[in-house]
Amino acid sequence: MTRPINLSHLANFGRRRFLTLVLPAFALFGCGSQMNTPLTENTKEPKPMTAKPLTPLTPPPGREVATLAGGCFWCTEAIFADLKGVDKVESGYAGGDVPNPSYDAVCNKRTGHAESLQITYDPTVISYSDLLHIFLTTHDPTTLNRQGADSGPQYRSAIFTHSEAQKAEAQKAIADITQEKVWKDPIVTEITPFTNFYKAENYHQQYYALNGHEPYCRLVIEPKVTKFRQKYAAKLKTSP
Repeated sequence: MTRPINLSHLANFGRRRFLTLVLPAFALFGCGSQMNTPLTENTKEPKPMTAKPLTPLTPPPGREVATLAGGCFWCTEAIFADLKGVDKVESGYAGGDVPNPSYDAVCNKRTGHAESLQITYDPTVISYSDLLHIFLTTHDPTTLNRQGADSGPQYRSAIFTHSEAQKAEAQKAIADITQEKVWKDPIVTEITPFTNFYKAENYHQQYYALNGHEPYCRLVIEPKVTKFRQKYAAKLKTSP
């Protein structure tokens, strides 16, 4: 999307004051809006490789991993972190063509990554199927490369599968949600084999939990989280 406000450069100074001052304009834009300016030597992303880079994945014993992209990770992280059976949720960049991308590089739409979550969970408590159902009903999977005001390939809806079993589950979940007519328009969520995931900068992690008082959190994230908690109250770690 066109990101007219650069929050990544405000991570270490004046962030709260800045958001308060620009709230009326900020509400019109999406997660972490920033200037769509030419890349400099400091923000230039690495050159794409001939093949997608691969990152290792070694979940703890008895745990499994889901990698999902559903728009701004500030919003999606706040939802999945609340679920029983979820041990860890990391915000990051998945499925791109360059190693170790920065937030600025991803925002410039030249790395091929999607803002994503890496979810480590206990499959005896919550199933992959449950995670997919929640995923497909708490973001809009019918808009190509867009979530609300956030526009661009980094905001695409995607399921990065770690096995053939996950691929089959993803296909079934989309078919089930389609049959249930949850959405008026066709689901465009891509299902693609996992290749890479790079954890995002520290200030992106647990963003809503640590910054819930900020205007963007109150205006945009909080209503989504409240609706999710009401709908999936039985699956929460604590009651809403």
